[in-house]
Parts: sequence; structure tokens; C-alpha cells
Amino acid sequence: MVGVWYPAAKGSGAPAAPYMRPRAAAAFGAGAAKILKLEPGDIDWAGFTTHARTGAHVAPGRTRRPVVLYSPGMYNERTLDTSAVTELAGHGYIVITVDPTYEAHAVEFPGGRVVEPAPGLGAIEPTAQRNKAALDVRVADIRFVLDQVEAVARGRAPRSLGRPRTLPRGLATALDPSRIGMFGHSLGGMATAEAMRLDRRIRAGVNLDGPLGYDWADPDQLLPVARTGLDRPFLQMGAWLTTSDDRRPHTHRHSPSWRAMWRNSTGWKRDLWTEAAEHNSFTDYQTLLPGLAAHVTLPEGLSTHMIGRVDARRFTASRRAYLTAFFEQHLRGRHQRLFDGPSPRHPDVRFID
Repeated sequence: MVGVWYPAAKGSGAPAAPYMRPRAAAAFGAGAAKILKLEPGDIDWAGFTTHARTGAHVAPGRTRRPVVLYSPGMYNERTLDTSAVTELAGHGYIVITVDPTYEAHAVEFPGGRVVEPAPGLGAIEPTAQRNKAALDVRVADIRFVLDQVEAVARGRAPRSLGRPRTLPRGLATALDPSRIGMFGHSLGGMATAEAMRLDRRIRAGVNLDGPLGYDWADPDQLLPVARTGLDRPFLQMGAWLTTSDDRRPHTHRHSPSWRAMWRNSTGWKRDLWTEAAEHNSFTDYQTLLPGLAAHVTLPEGLSTHMIGRVDARRFTASRRAYLTAFFEQHLRGRHQRLFDGPSPRHPDVRFID
């Protein structure tokens, strides 16, 4: 199951796009209520809307538009970086968000069918085997999606359960399969790197705080891509690498897997670190949790654990700026001064040499 976000034509008259489809929102909300220590239904997840529209026509352009894929963290839905996705769409990109079906908390398909995690996935031990199993499926899914992007751009309609799917007007002629990038958070960042290793159709990628080893605590469990490196642009943005007995900055100076990737990569690369952030600062939780805290009492320490102490509004703007600048430079060929060095506009972000 994928979502496609794109610059919309004016006057399409389409309804506001929901943050989550209703049945997926119900399943997600049931799990969230336990973590937030609220009653199910206290938060209307299905009532959240976005600044996008559903089913609008694609805005016409003078040329085809670059394509960017997004893969979320483990067990997470494709909606959990909508703030970055809509920013990229607003800059003229076509962004395809890919759900990890049978792994995510809840994936809702057209017609209302909801798929929750496969019972056996969480039981796989050790951790490295579980992560490898999930990663292999994700990379295969990404390569399938790339095949469909090429097919649609050639004028072929995608098929779902044997039936043709209706596409928004103008999408087929807007896709540019020669300019594809990808970004992902956590396991999605791992999937980005491994998909780039196996598929040269992905020209540039971003890893948001994802380890490049199957087991964070075992430096010998490196992904193949960390051993080979990449010859194409790759951006890494990190916070903290935390295990049961260790906590260190998630940079190539402190993480064995990031260090291997850094040393073995010959393409353009940057390593950006935010000390006051945490792992979920690189998702919509960075804005969702402060927003919820204005209306309900969250468990003590939850926000600090998930999103740290970084200023939510400022860091969200910074993350969107660096993501957009990265794809502007490497998919559109427009040099971005933002990567020349630290910026006073983004004081939370440090360059790691």
C-alpha cells in the first residue's frame, strides 16, 4: 500500500486529505492510548487532516517531476513523516510513501481491509534475524514500487488485486523515473541504503537516524551496504545511538556501522547531528507530541524520551530544509549553500567531519 503526494492543480475542488484512514487510525489509536495512558477514543486520530487534498489533479509542469520514496521506521505507518512529505510535494516533487504491510501497526487498503503485524515477526530472535527479515521484505517492496513507477511513466496503469487502479489526472506524464531519490527513518533509513546498493535507479538517499547494522549493539552485524559503501549521494542525520548499556552520538565518529559506511562510500556524503534530539525527532512525533501535550497530560518523561529537548518548531523546519536542499542538489542539480557548512538559521544541526 502506497500514498502518492504531488503538487496539485489549482481549482481541483478535492476534499482535505486525512492524516490516517479511519480504520487504520482506530487500530493505531488503540495502541497509542496504551502508551499515552489515555482511554481509546480520547484522541480522534481519524479526525486529523493535512494541508493536502485527496484525488486532486497534478499541477502541470514544463518538465517531468523528480520522484522521492519514503520508508518509515519499524512497525510505523507511512503517514509518520507527512510533515516532510508535504514539504517536498510543495517544492514540486512526487513523493511515494510505502507502508510496510504485515509489519506496521495498521495498514488500511481501499475498501477498508486493515492488515496488522504478522504474529511471528515480533517473536523472531535474535534481534538481528528479525531486522534482516523485515529489511529484506522492505527492499523487495521498494524495488517493486520502482518497477511500477517506470510502468506508469510509460503509460501503463498499475494493477491492484488484478484490477486496474484509477490514477490522478496528469500523474503518468509527471513522473520522471530517471530522477528518483529516497529517504527513511530508522529501519526505513536502513532500507534506503540497502535499496540503493541493489538498485541504481535510486540516485540519492537520506538515512534519518537508522543504524546500518542488523543489531545496534553488535559492530560485527553490518549491513552489506556498510561494507561496500555507496558511489552516489547519501546524507545521514542522527541523534543518539542507545543500547541497554551504552549511549553515544549517532554519527560516523561514534557508530561502527556509520563509520564503515562513511569510510567505504566514494559518493557525496554529509553527516549531520542534533544533540538535543532523540530517535523520533525525525518523524511527525516531533510535532504531534507537543501538540497533544497542549490538550492532554502525557506520561512523565515520555516526550523527552521520544523527541528530546530540541525546539519542536525549529527542528522540524530544519529537517524539512535539509531534506529539500538535499534533493534539490542531487535530483535537480541545483547547488545548495546549506551543505557548505553550519547555518545560523539551523542552530541545532552540527556538521560531523
